[in-house]
Amino acid sequence: MNVKRAVTYLILSLFLQGFIESTAGQQIMVFSKTNGFRHKSIEHGKAALKKMGDTEKWSVTFTEDSLAFSPDRLEDLDAIVFLNTTGKILGDKEKQAFKEYIQNGGGFVGIHSATDTEKSWPWYVDLVGAAFKSHPKTQKATVKIVDKNHPATEPLKSRWTRTDEWYNFREPVRKHCIVLAELDTESYKGSEMNGYHPIAWYHRFQGGRAFYTGLGHTEESYEEEDFLKHIKGGILWAAGVEKAH
Repeated sequence: MNVKRAVTYLILSLFLQGFIESTAGQQIMVFSKTNGFRHKSIEHGKAALKKMGDTEKWSVTFTEDSLAFSPDRLEDLDAIVFLNTTGKILGDKEKQAFKEYIQNGGGFVGIHSATDTEKSWPWYVDLVGAAFKSHPKTQKATVKIVDKNHPATEPLKSRWTRTDEWYNFREPVRKHCIVLAELDTESYKGSEMNGYHPIAWYHRFQGGRAFYTGLGHTEESYEEEDFLKHIKGGILWAAGVEKAH
């Protein structure tokens, strides 16, 4: 191996090592507290996220303790995942710590009933992007990917047919959100969103990053390869590892 080739090989090796290190070691907290309906799929989601964390070399912690929302416990986190949370789950001190975490550049990922959480807290509704209103029966529908320039949707087909519980929201999704996926309202029964039905989106918010997907009601979702790619991309973006183009 000549000197030029050896130097090139060394530079490439160092680059790859740095890339691997930069995408590993993320600190992720999965919060699944409920104060209302409790999804049977929560345990399936926790198992899937643990497996994902092991594969990606993330440090993933799981909790339903609201006291985890304190400045000293949040400051080292790259992202917080609200996994099918419901109802009022944070006290005033915990809310303030959460706000400061986001304002200091933290990442948030909301899965499914994260929009059925803290619906009377305007700051949170602005963060997650919408609030749950109702849903029809669980059924098959087609998801239209309208923006593939994001790690949560880039690996997905433009039309994605799957079974889930499809949420209607109390009002249109916040204007500051960038919609990634919509429901084809002709593909199922029960949409109340007047023909335009966003179901996954993201945005930068008060210094932090927030990603939400309405998918993830069913236990089967957490064994579905494309859904897990969707969640993984959302976490990587919220944690600041990958960018939206």
